[in-house]
This record gives sequence, structure tokens and C-alpha cells, in this order.
Amino acid sequence: MGMLQAGIIPVTPFQQNCTVFFDPDTLEGVVVDPGGDVPLILQAIEKSGLTIKEIWLTHGHLDHAGGAKELKEALGVDIVGPHQDDLPLLQRIETQAANYGISGLRNVLPDRWLKDGDKVSFGVHEFEVYHAPGHAPGHVIYFNRTQNFAHLGDVLFNGSIGRTDLPGGNHQQLLDSIRDKVLPLGNDVGFICGHGPGSRIGDERRSNPFLQEIRADGLAGAGSSGETTR
Repeated sequence: MGMLQAGIIPVTPFQQNCTVFFDPDTLEGVVVDPGGDVPLILQAIEKSGLTIKEIWLTHGHLDHAGGAKELKEALGVDIVGPHQDDLPLLQRIETQAANYGISGLRNVLPDRWLKDGDKVSFGVHEFEVYHAPGHAPGHVIYFNRTQNFAHLGDVLFNGSIGRTDLPGGNHQQLLDSIRDKVLPLGNDVGFICGHGPGSRIGDERRSNPFLQEIRADGLAGAGSSGETTR
């Protein structure tokens, strides 16, 4: 087995980071958050010669889950995650897409819900699952302890945090998730996020202005919506 590797395919008008985790030796992998543009995702998979074992979702917003059902049908694999608290979002993807003028996205139900403390894997590559609500009620993050690497979805970004002005969003809850689930992973942990470039947790702890709201007592400073574009 090789070292875990990742490729990113920006999808949908929101330029969401659909991520493919894969093993370069076995050419097995998983797709995380296929939000749309499924032909592009399939083309990348075929070009790389990968065998996809599962589809993993971080949360139920349309730009992260809107292409999951189509990709499942194309590949014949299971959809895993997010937490069941995102069921209402997954059931409204088509309505959300219509509101944004986006076609082709579909409602979806996973084959398996995830909860805090679960583990998911492909080959020897195991990820710990943490329920991290705030941006979305059922948001989960994935952490590979062996390689000190995480996929944080829309919880934490390079220089920002997830927006919390969408249905089910809660600013204080998001800060609590970052404090309790993300920061304890360690400063050296690198991460991919749902939009834009990744970072390291320690770099965000030092320079991310939103993380300065998190104090030792867990309270937050002023602010209510977080990042407004993701």
C-alpha cells in the first residue's frame, strides 16, 4: 500500500472541492463531496485508472452532495455520510438547485449515516469521523491520523470559516465545533477544505481572524454569520 494521496476537482458554479482520496499503489480510492459536474469527475477517475470504493459526504448542501446520486449510479458504490441531522438538506437539494438556477442536481439519501466516533476506510487508509455541526447540522469531518491529514469540508477554511446564515446554521455551534473537534487534532495537521486552498490547523490558529473569537472559556466575540461566500 502507498501513501494516501488526494486530487481535487472543482465542481459547480460554487467551485466546490470535490476530492478524490486514493492509494497510488492499489489505485483504489473514494470520492468526497461530488457536488455536481459528474462527467468531469468520471473523466478524472478514468484518466487516473482508479477504482472507486465509496462516496463520502461531509454535509448535505447542494454543492457538496448534488451529484452523489448520479455518481453512485455510474460507479455502483455506496454513499457514506453525513450525519443524519442533514436529512432535510439532502431531501431539498433539487429545490435548492432550482433557487440558484442550477440544473442536474438530485436529492439523495446515503446508504449509511455517520456519527461522531465512527471510522471509514478504503484499503489500509482509515479516517476517524467527527460530527462538527454549525455550518450544517449534520456536517462531519474526516481525519487520517496516520498521515496527520484531514478533510474539513466547510467547517474551516484557509483564512475563514463556514457561513452560518443558511438554514440550520449556527455561528456559536460552528465555533464550538472548531474548538472541540478541529483544533484538538493538532497544529501540524494539514487539511483540505470545501472551497479554495487548504492549510494547516496551526497556521489557522495563528492567523485566521475568526479563530481569534474562540477563547479558552469557549465564548465567541461579536459576529453572527461567518464566511459569507461558501
